[in-house]
Amino acid sequence: MTHTRRQFLTTLAAALTAPLLPANAGLLPFDTVFKGRERFDALVAQIKPKAERIRALPIGQRLAWFGQIFLGTPYKGFTLEIDDKIEAPSVNLNGLDCWTFFEVSLALARMVEEPAENWTPETMLRFIELDRYWGGKCDGTYLSRLHYLEDWLHDNAKRGLIRDLTRSLGGRGFPNSAVEMTNHWKGYRYMRNNPEYRVGISQLEARLRREPLVFIPKANIPAIEDKIQTGDIIGIVAHDGDAYGTSHVGLALRKDNGALHFMHASAPSNYGKVVVDMRLIEYLDHFKRDAGIMIARPLK
Repeated sequence: MTHTRRQFLTTLAAALTAPLLPANAGLLPFDTVFKGRERFDALVAQIKPKAERIRALPIGQRLAWFGQIFLGTPYKGFTLEIDDKIEAPSVNLNGLDCWTFFEVSLALARMVEEPAENWTPETMLRFIELDRYWGGKCDGTYLSRLHYLEDWLHDNAKRGLIRDLTRSLGGRGFPNSAVEMTNHWKGYRYMRNNPEYRVGISQLEARLRREPLVFIPKANIPAIEDKIQTGDIIGIVAHDGDAYGTSHVGLALRKDNGALHFMHASAPSNYGKVVVDMRLIEYLDHFKRDAGIMIARPLK
């Protein structure tokens, strides 16, 4: 084989195995779909010397490890509303809300299992797509995104990515309010610019209202608190009129003394950044509207 042919085949093999952007992310400028490249590069440099130790951790502990990397990151909402029309997997490491906090932490916990040469923004975006969209695929439309936490649990559990522990730990069904996005559509860029998405979201919420919202009432949590592990994803359900709705999400973090704390991106009306907050039970008691929790355990 000639040297030139060998070079060509080597280059071809590298191109075929190199991480690629998710299809629809490539339709938008890279600095639109990925913000915080400097922070990403610094993070990769930080974890490379510890890669084997981090990989050896169970996925939940790995998730919590990465979650703690983001402590102090400012809270920033609506970071997924990146275009008037095209929906695409995206990351903003400069500011996180409660959902993107656990998403990016989970994406990194999965990415670190890849060979180090694949630790790229493109790979991270692929893991975001896996988590954020129905069936793990973004089709370029707003309705391919999992907008409600109860749908996220069902879809990710169906694909074997998580285990929904809510029912097995005493969860019961309650009326689901599911009206937030329809009521506040003007706050969502995609819905402001595409009336058909308002129709689709309205239909999605109507379906959710026909189904019970399963959660563990907060009065019952002390009895099952010892079953919750570090890295479990904790969805908080709050009173919403005569029904209930998912309102917040974060991660369980069990400290060395055994106390179970709540790690989350706290809204500007509270800390305004990613924090390890008070014990989970104390947190729920502090916010009187909070009615209970859903629990998802990452499996891979």
